[in-house]
Amino acid sequence: MKAKTINILLLVILTMSACSLTDGNPTTSPTTPMVNTSTGISPTETLTPMPTQTITPLPLPTETLTPTPLIIVELLKARVTADLLSCRYGPGPEYLYLFAFRRGANIELVGRVDAENWDWVWVENQTRCWVKSGFLDVEGDIKTLPVVYPGTAKLPITPYYPPSAVLSAQRNKETHEVTVSWVQVPISPGDFEDDTMQTYIVEVWRCAGGEVIFDPLATSQAFISFIDEPGCSEPSHGRVFVQEKHGYAGPAEIPWPEY
Repeated sequence: MKAKTINILLLVILTMSACSLTDGNPTTSPTTPMVNTSTGISPTETLTPMPTQTITPLPLPTETLTPTPLIIVELLKARVTADLLSCRYGPGPEYLYLFAFRRGANIELVGRVDAENWDWVWVENQTRCWVKSGFLDVEGDIKTLPVVYPGTAKLPITPYYPPSAVLSAQRNKETHEVTVSWVQVPISPGDFEDDTMQTYIVEVWRCAGGEVIFDPLATSQAFISFIDEPGCSEPSHGRVFVQEKHGYAGPAEIPWPEY
């Protein structure tokens, strides 16, 4: 009887254990991650961010400004603002003197020198001559005048003296100083315009600051030195005139030394 009772108790215990194993709340394995039902993402799952797209702006087209070319005019009207304004045979203060305009004179300008730095202009007259534009009230821009020198405008030629000849043109390649020498042409004392007249006019188109400038030099020696820098797109050049009161002999072209 006792043995039967023990067997019944064992059967009850086994039955209860089996029920606990088949309960409707399954035991979750500690290695199985729980899933968030609202997002579908496991708490231990690492979100990999989507790569962001970098938008590189396209460069805007650059606008190239083309300088407007000057319209060349035949002449410009001007009025003299100096008490007396010298008008000379050549475009500079060292050339021979022709006459002077008085203040208030109305004149017409018909040309300029082939250089942007030079402000001497050619005047329409019975004998055309050169004046400095700084002593004029000009109706317009003198850069719109046609280039006439060298070219259309000529220096008066002397029949009394021969032209010179250039002997040498040498450059100091460190300082870019150019020294030019030529054959001396003696001028008689009676053929000087005045005591200040120089017997040679050396016209040079030389490079300075990246620009070719016109520089009319004057001397009574048979040589001269000046600076000619590198860096210009146009070649430098020059020439030598003999000057006396009746006019000019030459020119003698300068064989330009290399840089």
